[in-house]
Amino acid sequence: MKYAYYPGCAGKGATPELHQSTMKVVEGLGIAVHELEAFNCCGAGVISEADPDLAYTLNARTLAIAEALGLNIMTVCGTCQGVLGGINKKLQKDEALRSRINAGLKETTGLSYGGTVGVKHFQWILVKDFGVDKLKRFITNPLTDVSIAPFYGCYILRPESATGFDDWENPQSLEKLIKAIGAYPVEYDGRTKCCGFPVFLEKQEIATELVEKRVGSAKNAAGDAMVTPCPLCHMALDFCQKDAEKIHREKEGPSRLFDMPVLHLPQLLGLAMGYSPESLGMKHHLVPAAPLIHKIT
Repeated sequence: MKYAYYPGCAGKGATPELHQSTMKVVEGLGIAVHELEAFNCCGAGVISEADPDLAYTLNARTLAIAEALGLNIMTVCGTCQGVLGGINKKLQKDEALRSRINAGLKETTGLSYGGTVGVKHFQWILVKDFGVDKLKRFITNPLTDVSIAPFYGCYILRPESATGFDDWENPQSLEKLIKAIGAYPVEYDGRTKCCGFPVFLEKQEIATELVEKRVGSAKNAAGDAMVTPCPLCHMALDFCQKDAEKIHREKEGPSRLFDMPVLHLPQLLGLAMGYSPESLGMKHHLVPAAPLIHKIT
């Protein structure tokens, strides 16, 4: 089992702990990866709106590099999965589009994409390719008595035609992984809705209100922590949590603090596999994970 590992921009930039914990966990599970060191940004959906052909070409370049290696791509970002995976589906189905994009790609890079690469998020690989039952054999520190609020976000589920892995209305893949490590997945409103990150550049107040709704809902459902497969969702829910708490206090009056740790999926798995919080980059979080770590230990 080997994949071309596409870390994405945030996975090695704004949230380097995601890359750190991913490398730790895949090594422990025996999943071989070849990091695409020459990868480029997927465009996060923004480039597609301004220049669709540029978005196609940039992502076709990444796909062509993986194709030359004879490997399918493993992503660790829900947004990258949605964008790169969606464009891949279009290039595979539309031969005329693929030929047109390849013409420009070959002229500028010498590469060409034949449409043979699959794009799978690490979360999907664990559930489908690796297997939940097999994963359980690697759990040495089951997180019993811990309640985890799964947060899917938008891109890893939509559009369903591009993903096709989980039910976008009622997904269960994160819940399966949470149960596999011995924890309890809490049900709450908003686990499949927008985290607010795409709105920040235009309407910061609205984006912060979205964070308040997501974290507040998870907190009210008695979650000890949230887990997400997307670093952009992580940034919104972790970085903006204090501002979101202020909005919550203005609406609801004095109440308990949010203080909701937000974990990347590999970090949660790593804790259950017995790795130390330090080795998983837990100190990078703005909202301290110390209360969660104390409960686990």
